[in-house]
Amino acid sequence: MGILRNKPEITPEMTVLDIVSRYRETEAVFKHYDAVAGECICCNALFDTLKDVADKYRLDLTELLCALKQAESV
Repeated sequence: MGILRNKPEITPEMTVLDIVSRYRETEAVFKHYDAVAGECICCNALFDTLKDVADKYRLDLTELLCALKQAESV
């Protein structure tokens, strides 16, 4: 019998803090995107929504969401 996951789906309205605190494995995804952003996203945008992060650092939101969802499902 499996254990049910009681975690919400990652959405653009969630903050970086919400995401990494619920899905620890997503921290590696943000670290990967640090090089593109030119700074540590978790250090400088922890309280920003994912949508705001994508806008601020000119990241592809759909691609970022896919990478985060893929990491959290591992």
